[in-house]
Amino acid sequence: MSSPSESITSPNSSIDPAEFEALYAEVKEVEKKDANLTPKQQIDRLLRPGSTYFNLNPFEVLQIDPDTSLEDIKKCYKKCSADGLSPNALQLSILVHPDKNREDEERAKRAFDAVNQAYKTLEDEEKRKRAFNVVEEAKARTDQMLEEKRKKLKREGKPPRIDEDDPIKYKHAVATLTMKLFADKERRRRQLEARDMDERKRQREQEIEEAEKNKIEKEWQKNFEDSRQDRVRSWQNFKDNKTTTKKKKKREAPGPVGGIRPPKLKLEKRQ
Repeated sequence: MSSPSESITSPNSSIDPAEFEALYAEVKEVEKKDANLTPKQQIDRLLRPGSTYFNLNPFEVLQIDPDTSLEDIKKCYKKCSADGLSPNALQLSILVHPDKNREDEERAKRAFDAVNQAYKTLEDEEKRKRAFNVVEEAKARTDQMLEEKRKKLKREGKPPRIDEDDPIKYKHAVATLTMKLFADKERRRRQLEARDMDERKRQREQEIEEAEKNKIEKEWQKNFEDSRQDRVRSWQNFKDNKTTTKKKKKREAPGPVGGIRPPKLKLEKRQ
């Protein structure tokens, strides 16, 4: 695990060690004050403008360092700060609990859901690893960006000192990029989810259409089979009626009077 100074200051920083220690102490003091916000202040923090993206970062929600182990996260969430552990997560879950904020229950519930979701994310080893990687990527990309700024200043013949040499400003730059990366990741997830939903919907509609088509075909086939005997019977009756009619007509045909046929006439030949 990196030391506190390594986790906050940027590489190649030209800041004086004593000045850094003072600034680092100031950062920790700000964090300590944030950890002791009142219930209303914590709810406001978790529901502030842009919280939809801020709260995608579980470390930001629980106000813990990304290097915090899962064991310590669980302790922070479940045990009392009197144990000497970081009070952030535990106090946060209690401070924003709807039962503790009856006068602002609806907002408290939204804030509590954000805290609970953040804890569940970090409790899952794979999700915690992905979240940690996002933070690490933000740090690496920020460091690369700052190094390019220093090189540009050197090429211009200027002192390679930048605003982000201040640990507070550096931390702010990392936090800003971290939020952007989490937001980009969430947008991609939603896009994939929407495409997957559309695909499932299309497949379902296709299945329904195919099932309806098969149903109609089966009903037609069933009706065809059910009517086969009627068709055979109808054809047989038609044939029988036709044969009977021929026989009847033959019987009713007129014959010779008295049953004697008259002689055939012979034409007389003239000499």
